[in-house]
Amino acid sequence: MSVQLQIAEGVTVDEGAILGYAASRSAPCSLVLGPGSRLRSGTVIYSGSVIGVGFESGHNVIVREDNTIGDNVSVWSNSVIDYGCSIGHRVKIHSNCYIAQYTEIEDDVFLAPGVTIANDLVPGNADSAKAMAGPLIQAGAQIGVNVTILPYVKIGYGALIGAGSVVTKDVPPGAVVYGNPARVHGSVEELGDVAARVQLARAGRAAGGSPQAASDS
Repeated sequence: MSVQLQIAEGVTVDEGAILGYAASRSAPCSLVLGPGSRLRSGTVIYSGSVIGVGFESGHNVIVREDNTIGDNVSVWSNSVIDYGCSIGHRVKIHSNCYIAQYTEIEDDVFLAPGVTIANDLVPGNADSAKAMAGPLIQAGAQIGVNVTILPYVKIGYGALIGAGSVVTKDVPPGAVVYGNPARVHGSVEELGDVAARVQLARAGRAAGGSPQAASDS
């Protein structure tokens, strides 16, 4: 099967990266990759996706077919974007993340290392398989390390999800949530000045305490 590659000028592709890998399922036989992109070794991008300006991958990144990815998106080492996803502009996906099929990620979202996204309400059930849908992560949301997000969940604009959380229900815009299952524990506005929090954390470390203990004092 012949794949039509539409690779813009200024794209840097390491040896060992693969562009236009043929999908086993039905997908367009083309790949569009915008200017200024940087693909590191081990990256595999399937045919059938449209990727904007300034895309950057770490090592061993996989981008499946039927994805739409905006401008200035970065996906770091060992992360997978499965098929049928929509990703906005300036999204940062860190290392060892899995983005399940049919996930929607809006502009300026950050995913820390180890984020896992699910899309199947009842794994192994045929009816559930026909209704697969990932979450909707709205603009500016920040997702912490090793967070798991379940199918159909909506994470609101600018929300902050704490490390290790399992998100089973919708998250309001601007909320701070954490835990398993994740619950609202305040708002981003209530977090206060970041510089002051950093200073407290450093003071706690210097005194031999934990950053959390310092911030609670």
